[in-house]
Amino acid sequence: MSTTNLMSQTMLTKARDLQKEIVELRRHLHRYPELSFQENETAKLAAEKLQELGFAVKTGIARTGVLGEIGSGKKIAIRADMDALPVLESNKNKYVSANPGVMHACGHDAHVSCGLAAAKLLSGLDNLPGSVRMIMQPAEEDVDDESKSGALRMVEEGVMDGVSAVIGLHMDASLPAGKVAIMSGPVMAACDIFHITIKGKGGHGAYPEATVDAVVLTAQVINAVQQIVSRRIAATDPAVVTIGAIRSSSTRGNIISETVTLDGTMRSFTEPVRAKLFEEMEKACSIARVLGGDFKIEYETGYPATFNDSAVTQTMREVACELIGEDNVVILPPKTWSEDFSLLAQAAPGAFMFLGGEISGDRRAHHSPDFDIDESGLFIGPAILAETALRLMKK
Repeated sequence: MSTTNLMSQTMLTKARDLQKEIVELRRHLHRYPELSFQENETAKLAAEKLQELGFAVKTGIARTGVLGEIGSGKKIAIRADMDALPVLESNKNKYVSANPGVMHACGHDAHVSCGLAAAKLLSGLDNLPGSVRMIMQPAEEDVDDESKSGALRMVEEGVMDGVSAVIGLHMDASLPAGKVAIMSGPVMAACDIFHITIKGKGGHGAYPEATVDAVVLTAQVINAVQQIVSRRIAATDPAVVTIGAIRSSSTRGNIISETVTLDGTMRSFTEPVRAKLFEEMEKACSIARVLGGDFKIEYETGYPATFNDSAVTQTMREVACELIGEDNVVILPPKTWSEDFSLLAQAAPGAFMFLGGEISGDRRAHHSPDFDIDESGLFIGPAILAETALRLMKK
């Protein structure tokens, strides 16, 4: 076995020794979840642990974020998001949320635990060949009153200044524990929200000829919207357009609607396709004007696609293969989830991996009230993060 492989296996052994600590911290955080930009106790805990490890710590970054730094030289950032979701947990385990209506339903409790374990592994090394910047990020799941997420706030406040590369992970409850997925290129989608108002002229249901029926206009618009992906986007370019809600100004069968509102989402993996979706949405809605009505579209521009840099990803993949074997390092199709790690990866080359946590025979869905994970492979995450950071410092 080469010297590099021996060193990486040592990192895995050290991480395995932290497994009990990682699980205990994950369960503590699961029991005490906090919503976006309210992660006060989580941030306090993270700051205290980083200080104990010798990191220089700054708090109050992007409101409730924490920044920890150790070492000098080439700077590699490791990011972990801290926020929970407004979900009422239905699990019956001992670490069920003690905050009714708030739940770690996407694995961010594990992200924090793995991030702090990676920090511990790196802080214990002699002669660190560079510097590590721990980004304990608030508000990945939501935005503030200025429509800014935690990652955007942190970038604006300079947390990526001087960073050569940024790495992170996300739990994947559909991937068996003990496996990781590491791919280059786009790995998670851009997400944009739209609100469409179709305007007609209301009236009595017995005299439709005197009206411009917004419901009929909407039916035509929906047909056109559903053809955007199938007829306007190349089959080789993945994209999703979903209308999830429809509301009419009329609630009676004999009243013709004045207006109908539609709410939906668009997902894409490249900026040209993303721009095309916006363009085609306008064209689809213009049918309402051709038929005598009108429309208005309001957008909530979300996170861009998460793009893994090829060189950083190659290093992470090499590390993972050495640590857990090539058979346990898989390639998955890009996920139509959306993540604001993408904003950090726009500021510096990045790599974002998926850490397996599927409960065998009882797979849980992310963002669901019964979400949970198989914790047996959690130590793999910090081992890969720490060893990847170490090698990136040396390159």
